[in-house]
Amino acid sequence: MKPVLLLSNGHGEDLSGALIAAELMQRGIPVEALPLVGHGSPYRQRGVPVLGRTRSFSTGGLGYTSLRSRLSELLEGQMGHVLSQLLLLLRRRHHYGLVVAVGDVLAVLGSWLSGLPSTIYLVAYSSHYERRLRLPWPCRWLLKQKSIKAIWSRDPLSANDLSQQLNRAVIFLGNPFLDVVHANPSESLPSLALVPGSRLPEAERNFALMLRVLALLPEEWARDQPLRMRAALIPELEGRRVAELAKPLGWRLEGSDRLVRGPLAIELGWGQFGEILTSSQLVMCMAGTAAEQAVGLGKPVLQLVGEGPQFTAGFAEAQRRLLGLGVRCAPGSSGSEATLAASALIAHGLLEQQRDRKQGPALRQALAALGLERIGKPGGSKAMAEAIMAMLRPNQASELP
Repeated sequence: MKPVLLLSNGHGEDLSGALIAAELMQRGIPVEALPLVGHGSPYRQRGVPVLGRTRSFSTGGLGYTSLRSRLSELLEGQMGHVLSQLLLLLRRRHHYGLVVAVGDVLAVLGSWLSGLPSTIYLVAYSSHYERRLRLPWPCRWLLKQKSIKAIWSRDPLSANDLSQQLNRAVIFLGNPFLDVVHANPSESLPSLALVPGSRLPEAERNFALMLRVLALLPEEWARDQPLRMRAALIPELEGRRVAELAKPLGWRLEGSDRLVRGPLAIELGWGQFGEILTSSQLVMCMAGTAAEQAVGLGKPVLQLVGEGPQFTAGFAEAQRRLLGLGVRCAPGSSGSEATLAASALIAHGLLEQQRDRKQGPALRQALAALGLERIGKPGGSKAMAEAIMAMLRPNQASELP
């Protein structure tokens, strides 16, 4: 049997593609991956062969968030790299039996250029942004081509909208990225997860912004009310760098994994994202997929707008439209004292609301319903793998003697 090729463009897209690939491998299907942007680490972590010479870029494929980011992509040679990856796909297309494209118009274009039967998981687009999805050119035309055998959306609203627009079935099967986090009970005491992002130097700047917000929490409340705070950090943001950025902000590093400032303490965690996220009552987040995972688990998310290249004001505003009332954000310019103080008040209010015997259950029930609406139930990886298996069976039968 010819292998299935996973084609993805972006860190979150690589994660979803890798989870689909892992399910296929468990079923005995050979798979390979071609990440168009980045190193494809989620594939490598799950033993999926990765094609080509991979590269990472400061924008992580999110250059559309600002003019500065687009210029950065041009200067770093991202366009040339993507073209070289697509040329590699064209040279190797006869090696594969099916392409699974995960992402946006770029992944869709790659699947069409291959000339192979394809299925598309449009994880980058949602009708929740504008109620009626406006697909970029030439995505609409590409999705109508006969070589594309199935289209999967990221939520039910988008499935209904695109089915009408394209005059063909678009189905919602869930979101694979929810399958790597599990709905565990939250901490009994107030608990806050800090997720500053997955790319340097942006994650470093984001974490510094979070430390400034935490320093503005009501001091008496922080002293009298036990509050567990845990930071989910990437390996590159190691203890020494954390200590250097935290010291001017009034924090000190105790041991190798604990920041302290007065009555406040932050546990630093590397490689513990899933456990930190699921045990929290509130997620202070400056990332894309992580916020979606939190909302899918029924966790309230507090945004802090940063300088980018990913978490700009435009990206944050689009994320709020995508995820609805599960995401809160203080008004004002990034990093201003007024905005940081307002963010601290929102964090304090949400933690106190969850402690309340009446408001807490009502809030959790509303967030759980929102998670089902915007993200869906776990099991998307398995559902997509089973759908791919159904597509492959006719080909398997034709190959039999």
